[in-house]
Amino acid sequence: MFHVGGARSALYNWAVARQSGGTFVLRIEDTDAARNKPEWIEGIISALSAIGINDSDAAFEGPYFQSQNADRHREAGLQLFTSGRAYYCDCTREQVTERTGSQQLGYDGFCRDRGLAYEAGRAMRFRTPDEGETVVVDLIRGEPAFPNSAIEDFVIARGDGSPVFLIANVVDDLDEGITQVIRGEEHLSNTPKQQLLWEALGAKPPVWAHLPVIVNEKRQKLSKRRDKVALEDYLAEGYLSEAMVNYLMLLGWGPGGDQEILPYEELERLFRIEDVNGSSAFFDVKKLAAFNGEYIRALDPEAFAAACAPWLVAPYAPWKPEAFDQAVFETVAPLAQTRVAVLSEITPNVDFLFLDEPVFDATSWAKAMKGDAAEVLRDARTDLAAAPWNAGDLKAVLEAVGARHGLKLGKAQAPIRVAVTGRTIGLPLFESMELLGRDRVLARLDAATERLAAQ
Repeated sequence: MFHVGGARSALYNWAVARQSGGTFVLRIEDTDAARNKPEWIEGIISALSAIGINDSDAAFEGPYFQSQNADRHREAGLQLFTSGRAYYCDCTREQVTERTGSQQLGYDGFCRDRGLAYEAGRAMRFRTPDEGETVVVDLIRGEPAFPNSAIEDFVIARGDGSPVFLIANVVDDLDEGITQVIRGEEHLSNTPKQQLLWEALGAKPPVWAHLPVIVNEKRQKLSKRRDKVALEDYLAEGYLSEAMVNYLMLLGWGPGGDQEILPYEELERLFRIEDVNGSSAFFDVKKLAAFNGEYIRALDPEAFAAACAPWLVAPYAPWKPEAFDQAVFETVAPLAQTRVAVLSEITPNVDFLFLDEPVFDATSWAKAMKGDAAEVLRDARTDLAAAPWNAGDLKAVLEAVGARHGLKLGKAQAPIRVAVTGRTIGLPLFESMELLGRDRVLARLDAATERLAAQ
């Protein structure tokens, strides 16, 4: 699944590429067979397309597949070995630990000057400079320096000759003409090693920009084991892709001023990678929902009704297919549009219209059906039986019922609302009653009265 952090990184890369007349390169790093499945690749491409990044734009290039460049990865390793920048090593992890006395100290350089040739089982290691430091020029983090003495002679090819990610990544960047690498800060620790590889292969390193980590409300890094992190999950819940894009663009960067809800084109115009904040970015689900609600309310009624369609059928809809009435839904849709924050909320908002009986929310029932609720239900039932059936007259009836019981309209209508819709919160009551029709409303008032008496 496509992590929201990956989506944020992709959007920042996309903005920079389009601003500069450059190219966004999609590369699938598929050399780990256990983590490589065709459906996952399709998921990445589909998720990118959902946030507006796809091959219909001239700025898009790919996908390239790392596995298809394996020969070049091996060539680069042999080039480093021939030039003396890499060597073969036959040490086991246990031997290194025995010599250093710790699993934490890393490789001790034992094979540096042994002059070993390649044999099956011997890994290739990069010869890190003994002195000096590697300075990473980062558009967000300045120029962090890494002492070379603290960088072990790291493996660039395994004992079976297959290159590891570090060198494969560098070679692919070189071959694909990558000039800017914008990625999460968890990769910063790899950057001095990659930069050393770039330089050893005779190339100028790209411009780096390491984005702040995204955290949850407890300031913990978003984790797929603990948090909802997949872009697809949010889209499946009814978050609009435009709202997701807007919110993700603001995780670490802001356009300035008071306006945060802006179309992508404006966000792209204003975006500057140098202005991204290096501090961690809080993924606030409540704020995302508020953003989404704003985008939902900005839809025209027809577009909103169409966007709700997936949540009006199985497996989301609890009613029988033949009970659904599109005309009724389109009538009530504008009322629901002002009340839902995500599209999946449409189902519980309108289910009472298409079910034989409402689904009672236990908390709502307990809250509304107390005190003189039974008397209010009976009086309302009597008066509604003879009332003109339109929202205005229905409201007047319940105001009069409430007045007889010394209740304001809000208190008087609570048991009626729960009897009719099953909940204390939802669509406007009187418009809902008008749509349901007199017979269905009176039948629900009778059923609620009987249930209350039985309790």
